[in-house]
Amino acid sequence: MNNTLDFSPEQFQKLLNKTSDLVIHQLSDLESKKAYHFHPQKEVESWFDEPLPKEGMNPEEVIDLFKELVMDTATNNVGPYMYAYVMTGGSQMSLLAEKLTATINQNVGKWHLGPAASEIEKRVVQWAGELTTFGKDCGGVMVSGGSAANLAGLTVARNIFFEKENIREKGLFGMKPFTVYASTEVHGCVDKSLMELGIGTNQLRKIPVNEDFTINLDDLKAAIKQDKSAGFTPFCVVGTAGTVNTGAIDDLTALASIAKEHDMWFHIDGAYGGLPACLKSIQKEYKGIELADSLALDFHKWMYQTFEAGCLLVNDFSILQRTYFKQASYLDTTLEEQGRTNFNEHYFQLTRNAKAIKVWMSLKTYGMKKLKAMIQKDIVLAHYLGEQIEKADDFELKSTSHLAVTSFRYTNGLTDEKAIDELNRKLIPALEKDGRVFITGTTLHNQFVIRACLINHRMHEGTVNYLLKVIREVAANLN
Repeated sequence: MNNTLDFSPEQFQKLLNKTSDLVIHQLSDLESKKAYHFHPQKEVESWFDEPLPKEGMNPEEVIDLFKELVMDTATNNVGPYMYAYVMTGGSQMSLLAEKLTATINQNVGKWHLGPAASEIEKRVVQWAGELTTFGKDCGGVMVSGGSAANLAGLTVARNIFFEKENIREKGLFGMKPFTVYASTEVHGCVDKSLMELGIGTNQLRKIPVNEDFTINLDDLKAAIKQDKSAGFTPFCVVGTAGTVNTGAIDDLTALASIAKEHDMWFHIDGAYGGLPACLKSIQKEYKGIELADSLALDFHKWMYQTFEAGCLLVNDFSILQRTYFKQASYLDTTLEEQGRTNFNEHYFQLTRNAKAIKVWMSLKTYGMKKLKAMIQKDIVLAHYLGEQIEKADDFELKSTSHLAVTSFRYTNGLTDEKAIDELNRKLIPALEKDGRVFITGTTLHNQFVIRACLINHRMHEGTVNYLLKVIREVAANLN
């Protein structure tokens, strides 16, 4: 009788081969596969409506079930027809790195629980600072994604800004009201972060945007002045380097200047658009990024990593420890003073998987020259989509940007705004049910639009043309 959970070496090898075959199958011939497999929620729920297993079953049968119920119905974001949200297709090296990382099962909460993985995380953070021009001498920490990075950035902002008030021990009780500023296009995770931090969304000033969807600086200055007059303490400005709606990049230099003038923290949400700062073609748009106090990034967006791989960068590594450190006797060792970095002292989590390994392996494998070319290709394809829309009589271009988001409407000759809006609202669920492409919508200047985000190294002009073809065909069958 086997007294462990291990398979025999022969069986384990067989299972590894079987799962590897499934991986090859899943990533093969992607252009012939649908982006989405529509099933009603109740149907999907019924597949897993079963009692807690008392006895185990053959692992090969479990893998077969996984293929049938999960792999064969999975939303195909690895394929070239995923235009919804901000969903990259991952990369094969990232996938392989995940497999190897899971094998060694390192906990990067403490250095001696993952020595090499801890040093890799430090190096990846430095590389991120270098390639974004934030600064290679920065500090930082890997997190789950942009939402967690923004939450961490705002946590650090609150704790360091109010460090003299002893906020870590006293909390917010009895404190003078303080305010946060961001554009109306800011990601919703900033609202959620302020809820979690006890600051509250009533203290978030959402500043109107210009025609190009960047924050209006005059309105920002007026809001700060008004809050000061009302007795509030302006403490943080959140700039966005690539809004999710349109890819707009705020004037980061101007925001840094305003933050400095009013002695405020300057945080940048670069989860979607921070990494393209590495491109010389648009680097001027990121001027001022190096002036931020903190920067949120997502490697699982424009570095083509499998989920999850977010990152928070700060201009001074020590502020992470000043924000998060909590001594615990069971974590102390006599070797802590020998240059070791224990990331549990620099972030909320103690147990942390080694997210940086796949980023490190990918950067080593592809190199920045290749990765920059892929990012540039995505941006060029987004502009190509805009050009095709402008040439067409049945589409209307609504927004483009320096990044890879293009928004548009399908008009089909309609001129009535209400009718166009209704048509496009009907198109989104119809396209989801069709499944050949996966795309969603948003609202810009009070108009409902179809929003295409192109951050997938497997896309090309042919797959972009296919998107417009499918939209036309689905629209023709709406009635």
